[in-house]
Amino acid sequence: MHDHDHRRLGRELDLFDTDPLIGAGLPYWLPDGATVRHALEEYVRAAERRAGYRHVYSPVLGKRELYEISGHWSHYGDDMFPPMALGSEQVVLRPSLCPHHALIYRSRSRSHRELPLRIAELGGMYRSEPSGVLGGLTRVRAVQLNDAHIFCTPGQVAGEALGALEMIRRAHEALGLTRSRYRLSLPGAGGKYVADPEMWRRSTALLTDVLDRSGLPYEAAEGEAAFYGPKIDVQVVDGAGRESTLSTVQVDLHQPERFDLRYIGPDGARHRPVMVHRSVIGSVERAVAHLIEQHGGAFPAWLAPVQLVILPVTEAELPDADALARVGALVGAHGTVLWDDAVPAGG
Repeated sequence: MHDHDHRRLGRELDLFDTDPLIGAGLPYWLPDGATVRHALEEYVRAAERRAGYRHVYSPVLGKRELYEISGHWSHYGDDMFPPMALGSEQVVLRPSLCPHHALIYRSRSRSHRELPLRIAELGGMYRSEPSGVLGGLTRVRAVQLNDAHIFCTPGQVAGEALGALEMIRRAHEALGLTRSRYRLSLPGAGGKYVADPEMWRRSTALLTDVLDRSGLPYEAAEGEAAFYGPKIDVQVVDGAGRESTLSTVQVDLHQPERFDLRYIGPDGARHRPVMVHRSVIGSVERAVAHLIEQHGGAFPAWLAPVQLVILPVTEAELPDADALARVGALVGAHGTVLWDDAVPAGG
């Protein structure tokens, strides 16, 4: 392990731990770790609200048929947990949130006046990772994902994707994170990708346009796309030199087609929206792991589990110290955390 390995620091700082009775790749959060996680989740929720996102909750289960329609069953089945029998039906622990959000969009008739519709959720998903790749918080089987899906017209894609990249930049700045590079993740050979060359051409052109407009340096990498579309991946490197994806923006023309998503355009006709997938901090687990290693466990003050210690010099100050602690606890329980621009100022 390197000096700032999050697995060692996470246990030494009482942030998280594991137990064989719960299982590999299923860490639990201790109180101080839960405090860090809560602060991180509240930060990203507030940033999303300011950017016009609406938050939803959706179940972690879905019928097998849902994932057959979305394409996960045929293209991502090896990474999913086996289905569970429920009477005459089969239900599955979801490997991603996008099919649920597509159904939320489809549940109501939509007009072009509603678009872009930005739906966000901090939701659980489950992936059947092999035991050999599991480690700490970076590779786990139960993931809490900061996820969002923007349903928009083709002409709105660039603006929405650029807005998502700016949210990511500001979040990384507030968290003190250092990016290693931007990657345009493209499909490769093999059957893991949806076989629709025209769809891939259109979606890749949309994302390439976004990157060119952003002025950000990027590298293209084949074989790294999602099965349904290309991605802009924001890469980070840990203390051991291992690279991973923390944040992402994706263009998806596949699932709107599969779920027959529509909106009524200004011409009164039905049109197909584009689905932009976007995650500002990725999974909470991987984000906290990287934060631990980036800061060596010494988090930015607004994110730290212990921000202030009251130390009376003599016993005479004990009543005042106790009163101050009670006021602090009251503010912590009922106060509002304020952010100055993108950087938390405390609460």
